[in-house]
Amino acid sequence: MIAPLPQASLMLETKRLWISPLTIDDVELSTALLCDPDVMKYVSDPMTPDAVRQEMPLVTRRAAGGRFGIWVARHKGAAEGFATCVLTPVPIDDDVDWDAMDMARYPDGQIEVGYLLRREAWGQGFATEICARLLQFAFEQTRLTQVVATTDPDNRRSQAVLEKCGMQPIGLRRAYGWDDVSWFVLSKERWQNRRTG
Repeated sequence: MIAPLPQASLMLETKRLWISPLTIDDVELSTALLCDPDVMKYVSDPMTPDAVRQEMPLVTRRAAGGRFGIWVARHKGAAEGFATCVLTPVPIDDDVDWDAMDMARYPDGQIEVGYLLRREAWGQGFATEICARLLQFAFEQTRLTQVVATTDPDNRRSQAVLEKCGMQPIGLRRAYGWDDVSWFVLSKERWQNRRTG
């Protein structure tokens, strides 16, 4: 049994943002992101609003005492979120197995960091700010020794964000049922060296 993290430890802060666990109440943001063809261009086909609503009870599940799952990023002082971000198992052949997210244990497989932002938030450094904060959480609040990320090979902007956060490209590998997905990795040792170097 893994001791749950206090709720306050799951509320992450950056210079400009509050990042808190996704809840059922965030369905409007989830719909805005997952149904937008531009946001989903390098991820998958856009979802329908009905499909998003049906999936909310699944995607709000968390694992390992709350350490893994989806978070929502909000501007400080704002009630509404503008982005979601994840520390979840990277699936090789399918989507994330939300049924396997278990509060009592660490998820199987490698853990990836990821993010989706509303279009109006693009190009302002928020993706880098969010990614860096989740990596900090991963290496300070979990037993992970490395975190991975995956992108469409053509998603150069996201790849630049990952590299800015210290993640290193390791070539094309299978993920999400696709063979040619760009993978990135960051070890805890490299993350620590970047912070102290």
